[in-house]
Amino acid sequence: MASSSSLHLSQALLARAVYLHGSSSDRVSLTTTSTLSSFPSFSGLKTLSSASSSSSSSSSSSSSSNCGGLGVTSRAPRRVGSVVRATAVETLDKTTEASLVEKSINTIRFLSIDAVEKANSGHPGLPMGCAPMGHILYDEVMRYNPKNPSWFNRDRFILSAGHGCMLQYALLHLAGYDSVQEEDLKSFRQWGSRTPGHPENFETYGVEVTTGPLGQGIANAVGLALAEKHLAARFNKPDSEIVDHYTYVILGDGCQMEGISNEACSLAGHWGLGKLIAFYDDNHISIDGDTEIAFTENVDKRFEALGWHVIWVKNGNTGYDEIRAAIKEAKAVKDKPTLIKVTTTIGYGSPNKANSYSVHGSALGAKEVDATRKNLGWPYEPFHVPEDVKKYGWSVKRFSFFPVSKLRFS
Repeated sequence: MASSSSLHLSQALLARAVYLHGSSSDRVSLTTTSTLSSFPSFSGLKTLSSASSSSSSSSSSSSSSNCGGLGVTSRAPRRVGSVVRATAVETLDKTTEASLVEKSINTIRFLSIDAVEKANSGHPGLPMGCAPMGHILYDEVMRYNPKNPSWFNRDRFILSAGHGCMLQYALLHLAGYDSVQEEDLKSFRQWGSRTPGHPENFETYGVEVTTGPLGQGIANAVGLALAEKHLAARFNKPDSEIVDHYTYVILGDGCQMEGISNEACSLAGHWGLGKLIAFYDDNHISIDGDTEIAFTENVDKRFEALGWHVIWVKNGNTGYDEIRAAIKEAKAVKDKPTLIKVTTTIGYGSPNKANSYSVHGSALGAKEVDATRKNLGWPYEPFHVPEDVKKYGWSVKRFSFFPVSKLRFS
């Protein structure tokens, strides 16, 4: 009975993927020689094919309410057009020029600062501290397609510390998701916006899991990683790995304090979920003050006892190569989930509020925003994305055709 139920679960999960990305018969036969609608690639990214590059006006003229023009509405998931199958955007291994990486990271910080300031509500501290790891994940590591956000074999990202959601919205905006335009950033935390105060997967394409209650996101991430491992065991073949993706999560001190996170992570260690990589934002600050007042356990030792591989990045503020090396090490460990403890400064760049509870859950204020702009050398107006970041960074949209004949499902 258990085996039968497990098989039914596997079939149901895979059937949902087929539903979203084309009929079963389409995916098996693939006899057509036509090409797919174009899909984007941008600096730091590559397509999964070396097919010739071309531009498609129908793809480039997508509206913000229609996710990439693929027949996906802005509110409820539905089957995408039959021409779109397992297309993907895959990140390159090589790093970008150091100064451009720095500018891209500061772009994330200030989009977050400006949105919270405009709303006069929110949590700017986490995005300011976690911008480096977020940038490296989205621009250098993760595989995804912003024009096909429901592509089945995409890497998953879960922001367990959902209060810092402007980090995720800024990342989605820079990565080219139609669900988070500039106007959406300006509508942060407003009624009816696609950028609510905590991430909601039924509101914003690119958000995998609705998070907010601390610890819940990491528990969901364990479930997603388990689903990947289960489906891979059921359906992958030696010459055809159709299920092969990672689950990444950022969690904070608040998540670590919750019982649900320990229970779920215990299961993850027991199951040996090697494709689960969690980034622990170790900034020692909660909304009540320094964690010394309530949370002094050795998180590293606890996770080692739970069966996790543990890495410590001591400089999460500017140690970009340390973060890259930690991810590389984590991906080399196949039989254990990995916790990467990244020591950061909450509110990094703020001269008077960094490393304090006052930057955790409220806007910086006009004077401190100006001081932070001066401190980080940011001369731009609110919500501005510099031209070189647009031109050479994430927001560049080049299009190429991907031949259906290159895809294999058997």
